[in-house]
Amino acid sequence: MVKTVRVGVLALILPNTVALQGAFVEHIHMLNTLRGEEHISDVIEVRTKEELASIDALIIPGGESTSIALIAERCGILESLREFVSTKPTWGTCAGLILMAKQAIHTKKGGQQLLNALPVTVSRNQFGRQVDSFTIKLDSPCLNSLSGVKGGDGTSRQFEYVFIRAPAIVSVDDPEVQPLVTLPPGYGQTDASENGLLVAVRYRNMLGTSFHPELTDDSRWHQYFVRMALGDDV
Repeated sequence: MVKTVRVGVLALILPNTVALQGAFVEHIHMLNTLRGEEHISDVIEVRTKEELASIDALIIPGGESTSIALIAERCGILESLREFVSTKPTWGTCAGLILMAKQAIHTKKGGQQLLNALPVTVSRNQFGRQVDSFTIKLDSPCLNSLSGVKGGDGTSRQFEYVFIRAPAIVSVDDPEVQPLVTLPPGYGQTDASENGLLVAVRYRNMLGTSFHPELTDDSRWHQYFVRMALGDDV
């Protein structure tokens, strides 16, 4: 039997409200476009511990990392998230990356809850405010074997990276962390940007990215995560 993976996207909502937190719809759409060519059995929204327990892999989307953590705590799912992330394939994008990190700087006054899983230090809102959002096309060797929804022959093809109030990884705190994408020098607000800021890493069962691949029409990062979840060599 061919192995398949059931993927969940965190889509938290405050009890007794309609206040959704996180850009989950676009992730779900991207995953569904891949179901015909990747071994995805199902894609669901995750709001409860029961739904979390039913999936094989999880995406924690962008949004507002402090709010995601607070809602997760109020919904009684925060500790379950910590347990899941420690052992099962998990991908955090933008705010999701912050939430997964072991350390975060430039947080709101009083700090914020973290899942304390990915051994990196993340700088929140590294690139400034909403008006400072930008896109950049980069070569990404880790994606070269993937075709994406646009098709392709496996050769090098640039990916268009979308950064919106994005964090950056300013410190790698474990030698097992694998750097995947670094921006060219000059992007960002600190001295670290002079050497290029790290914006994507992989560590064991975890993937962390600063950008929003779900806001493009290129599904290669979603392919990468699904194949990672399946245990494929990517």
